[in-house]
Formats: sequence, C-alpha cells, structure tokens
Amino acid sequence: MHIEGTIKLADIIHHDHDLIPVINRFGIQLGFGDQTIEEICEQKEINLEFFLTIINAFHDPQYFPKKHLQSFPASMLVDYLRKAHQYYLKDMIPEVESLINQMAEGEGLNKEISLMMKKFYEEYVTEFSTHTAREENEVYPYILELEAALESNVVSDSLKDKMHNYSITDYELEHDNVEDKLYDLKNIIIKYLPASPSDSLRFQILKDLFALEKDLNEHARIEDMILVPKVEAMEYTLKNRK
Repeated sequence: MHIEGTIKLADIIHHDHDLIPVINRFGIQLGFGDQTIEEICEQKEINLEFFLTIINAFHDPQYFPKKHLQSFPASMLVDYLRKAHQYYLKDMIPEVESLINQMAEGEGLNKEISLMMKKFYEEYVTEFSTHTAREENEVYPYILELEAALESNVVSDSLKDKMHNYSITDYELEHDNVEDKLYDLKNIIIKYLPASPSDSLRFQILKDLFALEKDLNEHARIEDMILVPKVEAMEYTLKNRK
C-alpha cells in the first residue's frame, strides 16, 4: 500500500499501527478525527512531501526514494533524526528496561541469566547513548553549519578548520552498528531463558526489541544512505568554491 496525502490518517494507523511513533515525531498526536494526511500537515505546518516519504519508507521496506529524500534540506532531516533520538532515549529504551527489570525480579528465573540480560541491556544503552550524544553534540551541528554556509555563501574560518580536520566520511567510518547487542539480547531470551510465570513479559520484551530494532534500522538507513551523501556533497561544494 502506497500512502498518499488524500488518505485519512486514522485509516493508515488501522492498516499499520507501527507507524504511530513515527507520526508522533512530526508533532502529530492521536485524536485527529477523520482528517486526511494533507489536512493535518497543512494544519501543523508540516512538509507534506517529507512526511509522506518518511512514512512510506517505514511502512514499506521496498520503498526508499534515495534521490527524493536527498532533495530535502539537511536541517529537515536533522530535525527528524533528533526527534527519533528523543523517542528512543525517553520512551522505548526505558520501557524495555522496565520490562526486563520486572522479569528479572519475578519468580522462577535463573539469577545468572537474569544478571546477564540486565548487563547486556545496560551495555547497549551505554553504547547507544554515547553514539547519539556524539551525533547531537558534534555531527548534527557541523551539518547545520555547512548548510548555513552554503545558503549565506560565507564560510567562516572555524568551519574551514573543521572541514580540514574532519569530514562526514570519518563519521561514516565511526558509525558502528550499535544494534548488535540487541540481537544478542534477543538470543538470550529466545534460546536460554527457562519457562517461568513471566512468559508474558518475555513475549512483550521480544516484541518491543523487534520493534526498536526495525525503527533503528530505518533510522540508520536514512543517516547512511541519505544524510551522509548529502553532507559529502555540501563539503565538496564548499571546499571547491572559489
């Protein structure tokens, strides 16, 4: 199903409820009645084409209009990615942590495995937090500075130094796949946890981990395939501008 602006947003959610957190990143809350996507975007002053592109990319793994996404301003991409970070750090990750703690404190769970689960998740959260902090504090400000320089046709000495000493290519090389630990944690739950009264929690944790992994994979795809090439082009233009 290709999502278009004339479709009611409520119908889209009935068709694919996994899109709710993605929609929320655009500042759209539930309770929008029978409004179409076009109507909501106009009311919220959201770029309709960008919204539809992101929503379709998450809804359909085969849909990924790379060139079209690269046509949007870098600042628009950065704003979306920052809101995704907030969702991961303030909502999804703490929610999974709470469920893991509940299961670990329940009856019938091997303490050694329980501690292993908690340790794996804590290590994952630490790695992920470090990764996102670097993006928020270093990478994204650098990208916005590049875009501002292109728009104003003024390249400050500090930006020249940054481009000389750093490139988005460095970030691409450092952009480790921090999702590896999610796979390890899922394996612990699937393969090694003994049956216990907390099986319903186990299923919920797995469901949330799979949802988080899917969201993070799309997030990384936008960064690696759209944002990085766009920034490389900006760097090239500024470095070769006379």
